[in-house]
Amino acid sequence: MRSRLTGVAVLVALTWLLPASADAQWLDYKTPGIPRLPDGKPNLAAPAPKTADGKPDLNGIWSGAGPMYRYNIAQDLQPGDVQPWAEALFLQRVRESRKDSPLAKCMPVSLPYHQFFNLTRLVQTPSLMMVVHESPNSPNRTVFLDGRDLPKDPNPTYMGYSVGKWEGDTLVVTTTGFNDKGWLDSAGHPQTESLRITERYHRRDFGHMDWDITIDDPKAFTKAFTIKTQRTLQADTELLEDVCENERSRSRFVVDTSVTVSPAVVASYAGTYELAPGRDVVITAVDGLLFVRGLNEPKLPLIPTSQTQFMSTATPAGFEFIKDAQGKVTHLIVRGNVPETKAVRKSP
Repeated sequence: MRSRLTGVAVLVALTWLLPASADAQWLDYKTPGIPRLPDGKPNLAAPAPKTADGKPDLNGIWSGAGPMYRYNIAQDLQPGDVQPWAEALFLQRVRESRKDSPLAKCMPVSLPYHQFFNLTRLVQTPSLMMVVHESPNSPNRTVFLDGRDLPKDPNPTYMGYSVGKWEGDTLVVTTTGFNDKGWLDSAGHPQTESLRITERYHRRDFGHMDWDITIDDPKAFTKAFTIKTQRTLQADTELLEDVCENERSRSRFVVDTSVTVSPAVVASYAGTYELAPGRDVVITAVDGLLFVRGLNEPKLPLIPTSQTQFMSTATPAGFEFIKDAQGKVTHLIVRGNVPETKAVRKSP
């Protein structure tokens, strides 16, 4: 089997941050048991299958759910929903270009991260379900379906201890027993040993699954929150082996945090910028850091590369703020994997 070699340079190499590449489709082999259209393509709208015992059949390889959430699990939360210490630690990790990320150390990240990232194979039996990820540094998960309870005093781990039960056609999986070493996302939101995760798997037809995840960690967040996403069956492919050798290359990882921009200058860039009628980019300033919304960017801080230029921590996008002769910010230039785009400032 071909393998994927994961090299994660914390800031300058973005390959681990980008969507799954086309090489995940390397096999020329038709998945057996797949209903097909006249042209041979999978019929994803066919009825959802059942197992021999009448339960919904979740077996298959599924696309990751909601890729932006792997960058920032809290991107939909409001100010105050994150505990102050956890928000401060998150911002510190961003300022340090995530140099202590589990990804950079060839360690597992967290259950949510791996569920949002790339491809996942579900292997379902009557008594358990295995969850196998095509994702860096990812241990496999076992979800016990045999009626057992969660352990009272589990050994803390990155991926926790999972049990599941059926509620009609929905599999509800509850996981506890986490350690406090994992990062809930690649940006650096922490998890604690109080974390409890509830997932809901509902295969609504052959090729589409509703997947919800509820994060309940009262030590890190002031309230529980739920992310509702969908997954799509990926037929006629296989998972690639994902091998991490970052430690071998660690001496070559360069993290430049020498550029600093004063909070006053950072605040002067905040505002709404119009890319086109009805399409805005919103820049906000929080605690001396800039956040961007728009352009399919998750809500993540931007890292300064000069006094006027910043880079995304999740995509190849770069942002340059342009000033007039009086020093007033007039527009924003967006560069990256799209043609250079000008966004005119609408309001401060």
